[in-house]
Amino acid sequence: MVYRRTHQVVKRLAARRSAILAAAREAAAEGGMAAVQIAPVAVRASVAAGTVYRYFPSKAELISELISEVSRDELAAIRRAADAAPGPSSALAAAVTTVAVHTLSQRRLAWGILAEPVDVDVSASRLASRREIAGEIAARIDAAVRAGHLPAQDTALAATALLGALHEALVGPLAPDNLEDPVKMRDAVQTVTLLALRAVGVMDARARGLVVQQTLLPTTKALVGA
Repeated sequence: MVYRRTHQVVKRLAARRSAILAAAREAAAEGGMAAVQIAPVAVRASVAAGTVYRYFPSKAELISELISEVSRDELAAIRRAADAAPGPSSALAAAVTTVAVHTLSQRRLAWGILAEPVDVDVSASRLASRREIAGEIAARIDAAVRAGHLPAQDTALAATALLGALHEALVGPLAPDNLEDPVKMRDAVQTVTLLALRAVGVMDARARGLVVQQTLLPTTKALVGA
């Protein structure tokens, strides 16, 4: 007789897996990717180390799935914000603002996802993460181009350049170290959003209006303390 997992068993296994990933996420947010170790993560998740290995056979698999999960959450937030915008230019501004806010709200985790050195190979998951988010930004630029709001351009290249600029400015080695302050965080979000919009061809006055529009949205206000 073939064993079939009951609905309750499936739910319990999924909850345990989620708890392990949540514990890994907390560890990374507090101490960077170096803090994502099997035994400490198991303690945080209130499971045995062997249970962690049952779900994630190696540290590389655990960190790779953590990167994928954080990126899925960010991508979903970008889409929600952009889809709620009244037009393609506003949607692009919302997408860029969301990337900036997510990056600044958990800078240590963001750096860990992007580029922090780790002792296992997670390059594939990092590349997939960047590709998905860059693809979403490219789609928003393309929609604005097709609507006649932006000049024709290589949208994939533009999106990659914007994403690189955002990450370098907000969490790269040259990023300011005082962005935990809500006012400075808000100013940084506005600055990089304005830079991004100007870079793809939004006229200055329109770009400034779109930036102001974003800072008035409830989600952005809550995250940057406006």
